[in-house]
Amino acid sequence: GHRRKNWKVRKFVLRDDPAYLHYYDPAGGEEPLGAIHLRGCVVTAVEDMPDTKKYDVENILFEIITANEVHYYLQAASSTERTEWIKAIQSVARTGK
Repeated sequence: GHRRKNWKVRKFVLRDDPAYLHYYDPAGGEEPLGAIHLRGCVVTAVEDMPDTKKYDVENILFEIITANEVHYYLQAASSTERTEWIKAIQSVARTGK
């Protein structure tokens, strides 16, 4: 969120029963701000995002496309973390309830 003014920093919690990625305000709060249903979703690394300048976003983005074809773009803290998130979300999308 500090690089792209319309992006927000969020805390994410991945759950497999039910298969959701809940997101929270990192400043606190017990209730999630929202959730992404992961059952049947597609998650991929994003190497080049449209409408961005190269220096705005490092190559640590990934995209979640839900079964309802809603697109979510997320930025990880590092390329290693991005890989870990992608693997974890793919697993939950296949096996979560």
